[in-house]
Amino acid sequence: MSHTPPKSRAITVPASRLARLGRLGSMTAGVAGNMAMGSVAELSRGRRPNMRDLLLTPGNITRMTDKLAQMRGAAMKVGQLISMESGDFLPPELSQIMTRLRNDAHFMPPAQLRRVLNAAWGEGWQRHFKGFDVRPIAAASIGQVHRAQTRDGRDLAIKVQYEGVARSIDSDVANVGGLIRMAGLLPAGFEMAPYLEEARAQLHEETDYLREGAHMARFGALLEGDSRFALPELHADLTTKTVLAMTYIPGAPIEAAIEEDQATRDRLMGDLIDLLLTELFEFGLMQTDPNFANYRYDAETSRIVLLDFGASREIAPEIADLYRNLLIAGLDADSEGMERAGEALRFIGPETAPAHRAQILHMMGLAFAALRADAPFDFACTDMPRQMQAEGTKLAEMGFIPPEVPMDVLYLQRKFGGMFLLGARLGARLPVAQMLRHHLA
Repeated sequence: MSHTPPKSRAITVPASRLARLGRLGSMTAGVAGNMAMGSVAELSRGRRPNMRDLLLTPGNITRMTDKLAQMRGAAMKVGQLISMESGDFLPPELSQIMTRLRNDAHFMPPAQLRRVLNAAWGEGWQRHFKGFDVRPIAAASIGQVHRAQTRDGRDLAIKVQYEGVARSIDSDVANVGGLIRMAGLLPAGFEMAPYLEEARAQLHEETDYLREGAHMARFGALLEGDSRFALPELHADLTTKTVLAMTYIPGAPIEAAIEEDQATRDRLMGDLIDLLLTELFEFGLMQTDPNFANYRYDAETSRIVLLDFGASREIAPEIADLYRNLLIAGLDADSEGMERAGEALRFIGPETAPAHRAQILHMMGLAFAALRADAPFDFACTDMPRQMQAEGTKLAEMGFIPPEVPMDVLYLQRKFGGMFLLGARLGARLPVAQMLRHHLA
């Protein structure tokens, strides 16, 4: 969930299915019109039009991101899931679109906000509050967060779901899926249906704030007494399916810790990696959204503030065991063990061609070789991301189509990747292999 920058503005979120379909339709028509004009221009120059190049012009990308950002909800989430969970095998243009969506921060205007709160709390809810800031302190794809003070003295963060988002999930997913197929941004042969179905299911879960509140309370109990982390407390009397009330906890964006010394940055990143491994191997419950905005840093208490538990999910013990096997094999440079684990996790399928199999195992070997080094792993200076991107591009050019893997695996891969990116942002240097072995013992 991104904190609203000064340039953000209030834009009414379309609430009805018809209005949302209309927004998608106008966007598609505008993009198609631009492509048609571009085709005519190319033909006039005696060149055959390239549909992909005509689609991915700066103007079309701007049109798509602006419209999807205004719609919020599934219109933003579907592409994020596909781009993040399909790794290096999708084109960078799709990632560019989704990155811009994650950075947008439009919010509901006060009149629409009041209508949503009236529906959740009833008319006259204002009498329970001493103050309620109508400008949100954070905004994301599903809802926006407001600072509020109750008359009985509570300082709260109130997450309010965008109007109509839950009702429109199924149609949004279908419509955006059709748009992505039309755009031709996915590799030939890539099966998108399982990802669309998972996006639909996840969105239905994330729009249930009673569920999120329960997960927040569960994590609070699991981490009780751990002085490294701070979590909001649930305020059940003000929480409904569309409004989540929690304690307000101050803190700066986790990226602001880049101003701290090396030891502090290493400690913060080490704590987050330790939490990730504890979630996987001990809790069996993970907050799977790696968005940086879900972590805040309170310099006064030196604690990491954990936020947004809508994407929490239980991890099946058998999946955790498969990752245990993979990590043990990788750290021991056991190529046969890595191959068995890769097959069990479905990174490699029975239909995977021998050349593709060899390339995947080569990529896995590169990653573990970097982690096994005696020196602390330098997240900022390692060239592993560049190597992996180059090898992933080579694999895609070889015609590899990723097999359908268990959804738990997709969520875990997304979380691992997000942690790596955060480590690079903070410039952390950590004995990663030692940390892994501690949790594998």
